[in-house]
Amino acid sequence: MTERLQLALPSKGRLMEQATTVLAEAGLVVRKTGNERGYHGEIEGIGKADVLFVSASEIAWYLKTGKAHMGITGADLVQERMTDWQARAQLLKPLGFGFADVVVAVPDCWLDVRTVAHLDELASSFRSAHGRWFRVATKYVNLARQFFVSHGFNDYRIVESLGATEGTPAAGTADFIVDITTTGSTLKANGLRILDDGVILKSEASLYASKVAEWSPNIREAQNVIMSKLGL
Repeated sequence: MTERLQLALPSKGRLMEQATTVLAEAGLVVRKTGNERGYHGEIEGIGKADVLFVSASEIAWYLKTGKAHMGITGADLVQERMTDWQARAQLLKPLGFGFADVVVAVPDCWLDVRTVAHLDELASSFRSAHGRWFRVATKYVNLARQFFVSHGFNDYRIVESLGATEGTPAAGTADFIVDITTTGSTLKANGLRILDDGVILKSEASLYASKVAEWSPNIREAQNVIMSKLGL
């Protein structure tokens, strides 16, 4: 077992910049060790902590498996990757960036479909007309299923999206979608509209702690320093 706290941060792009900026503003200056393009780092003044630079989606897996003690990633990724996320991770602090919503969006031409209940009412006639249930394209399979179950809607099948989800209805590979959006402009550009009750999750980049990682006194000490700097 390592005696050093493992902190997972986004490895590239705006999320990495925003995460390291938020930490720096709290007096936690992160710097890479070795090659500047490498994936390891440290926090100045905290000798018992290592920084792991990994993709935002991988951070949720690191927390889930205990490979990282703490990590910064989006709530959407944590809740999609861990159906039992509250048993495996603890939300420590929302960080005020990376805002996005996971939503249900339908073709704008479906004028009479405004809610999930409308989808449910339409399902039988849709199946009679097309010989199949609705197809829902998404990368958020678990979040979509949980949401539809909570609304009593079951007459659909998931089409896992590997590319641009918002383009699938126009391409004919899906009827509507569950996807993430920040402004809604991409949905609108693809002729899609969010259902009135179709916001599944309002996501934000947050600091999490793993409940399944191995925590030693030394690691707890490093965590306490980080949390103190962040006002926790």
